[in-house]
Amino acid sequence: MILPTGLFEWSLLIAILSVSVSQVMAMVRLVIGPGNGDRILALDTMVINAIGLIVLLGIAQGSEVYFEAALIFAMLGFVSTVAYARFILRGDIIE
Repeated sequence: MILPTGLFEWSLLIAILSVSVSQVMAMVRLVIGPGNGDRILALDTMVINAIGLIVLLGIAQGSEVYFEAALIFAMLGFVSTVAYARFILRGDIIE
């Protein structure tokens, strides 16, 4: 990988590293979370961090396809978080 030269490239690299560290911290919370609620929040945080990484990758590559993928991933992440939370709380997803 070539080192960044300008301020924009450095800020993009710092943003990617920050979101990656946040993703790892959410994975740790997912593994050692004391309760199911903590695990659900960790999964939701991981979805948000993944969306952020996809958007940052799209900015770095200069491609619009990544933004569409991030939108689809956001919709699927929201629905899956709600479904998992309902399953944990009620024992079923569809009434």
